[in-house]
Amino acid sequence: MNLTSKETISALLLADIMSVSKRTIESWRKNGKVKSLENGRYLLSGLAKFPQIQAMLETKWELEQKIKPIKTYNSIELFAGAGGLAIGLEKAGFNTIALNEIDKNACATLRKNRPNWNVLEGDIRNIDFTQYKNIDFLSGGFPCQAFSYAGNKLGFEDTRGTLFFEFARAIREIKPKVFLGENVRGLLSHDKGKTLKAIKAVIQELGYTLIEPRVLKAIFYKVPQKRERLFLVCIRNDLVKNANFEWPEPFNKVLTVKDALKKGILYDSDCPESQGQIYPEQKKKVLSMVPPGGCWVNLPDDIQKEYMKKSYFMGGGKTGMARRLSYDSPSLTLTCAPAQKQTERCHPKETRPLNIREYARIQTFPDEWEFVGSISSQYKQIGNAVPVNLAHAMAIKLIALLNNIETSKK
Repeated sequence: MNLTSKETISALLLADIMSVSKRTIESWRKNGKVKSLENGRYLLSGLAKFPQIQAMLETKWELEQKIKPIKTYNSIELFAGAGGLAIGLEKAGFNTIALNEIDKNACATLRKNRPNWNVLEGDIRNIDFTQYKNIDFLSGGFPCQAFSYAGNKLGFEDTRGTLFFEFARAIREIKPKVFLGENVRGLLSHDKGKTLKAIKAVIQELGYTLIEPRVLKAIFYKVPQKRERLFLVCIRNDLVKNANFEWPEPFNKVLTVKDALKKGILYDSDCPESQGQIYPEQKKKVLSMVPPGGCWVNLPDDIQKEYMKKSYFMGGGKTGMARRLSYDSPSLTLTCAPAQKQTERCHPKETRPLNIREYARIQTFPDEWEFVGSISSQYKQIGNAVPVNLAHAMAIKLIALLNNIETSKK
């Protein structure tokens, strides 16, 4: 969907952009907050009062794509997974010195696709990072566990025993100019905000200034998926006065499942065939009744009760159950398993789970990026990844930040 002022978008796509339900858009239409055309669609020029739409109409995305490193910036990535963040950093111009990951299949995936990368396989607790002192940049999607708050000082020692402690230890040993922490949106409210408070205290103790954390929605960064990720950008205190970080501009289009699976703006061919899970016959029979974009609520009542069992009486949305994606909307956030009852991601037309390559495309992995391991391991690697295009958008602005620091130093 090309966001120019003369274009129109559907109510469903408007709901995705505004992070509200389609029902909310309908209530806005009824009370005059938004005006639809006779065909039920919305003219973008009439929606420019919304900051999200205005940002897309006035975006400097194309200018940002031209940002290149003015020198070689060496980087290290922790908790690297199957390489979503790493590919984005590489595309922006970072020179990867080392990547740490404990999952053997994810490590095999990294080595298969980038034999020249230095993959440090194993537990982060066993790695001495002092050999990488003064590297330009460090990144990692550290797992978010609760801290003990043993001393209630919310400092470095209070995080001991968690993987964030190891992330912080690597920062202390390397002292990079800039580091990036990446996590789920839930970190903002985890343990009633105590976890983030502890993380902020440790960042300060390490001698870094934290840019106010921000949740980025992948649909704004050339990703056909409603995934959200929290990013923490931190600059070493002695360099802050020379730094000027800006968050990435949005892409000027909202991409859909069709953009992922068919030839077009993201890929120059339709999605190639690949392995994937299959539904048992009974489940296939039920899901064959669900329309594109629909879920269990679209089933006949007697089948709803049979399929949902106790969940039928519990209320709430549960719209991930018996969910079929639509070509005309971004995908729901991909999980580690597309065929589980709570997190189903059925193909828009065929009655089957998304296969491996379809999963990878919705995460914007290149078609040539191969995954190693069992089918369930490959789904897990893809489902846990940072979408490549979101990572690339962030990486470009991190290159701009390092360029700014470098220029100011001179």
